[in-house]
Amino acid sequence: MAHIELDDGVPGLPSLLRFRPETAGPLSALAEVLLRGPSPLERGERELIAAYVSELNDCDFCASSHGACAAAQLPGGMTLVRQVHADPGAAPVSEKLRALLAVAAAVQRGGKEVGDEHVASARAAGATDVEIHDTVLIAAAFCMYNRYVDGLATSLPPHEDAYRQAAERIVAHGYGASRPE
Repeated sequence: MAHIELDDGVPGLPSLLRFRPETAGPLSALAEVLLRGPSPLERGERELIAAYVSELNDCDFCASSHGACAAAQLPGGMTLVRQVHADPGAAPVSEKLRALLAVAAAVQRGGKEVGDEHVASARAAGATDVEIHDTVLIAAAFCMYNRYVDGLATSLPPHEDAYRQAAERIVAHGYGASRPE
């Protein structure tokens, strides 16, 4: 049960966006830019970074919802997402993405946890300054989103298929698209 009065029929972040529409626009716009805006990283890779950080933060809603978005946009689908969640070092991703996931994990532990060795490893694997920047910002933002969702004890969807359905809508229309009532 949520800590504040939310619509029980709307799980996770969407319930909070409805509760406080004044913050919905900026929060949705940030997700849109980070996960779907111009970037040298593919949309699916950015969703995977968001899902991985959410998994590290034990935020079931965000790990599942962004995992579904990543799965919808990456070869390997949900199997790949699960492999990254379990062990990014052994997952079948590029060396660059593996290094960026290590950067994201460091950010999740704390901003000052990102060391020169993380950045050097990412650069050696071919990551650009923009890709490193975007990874750090996605990881930092998802620490905030995760704490927002879990800090107010939002509900989870009644069935797992809801994540796939939401992912289809987001992949097609973005984070600013209206949600079904």
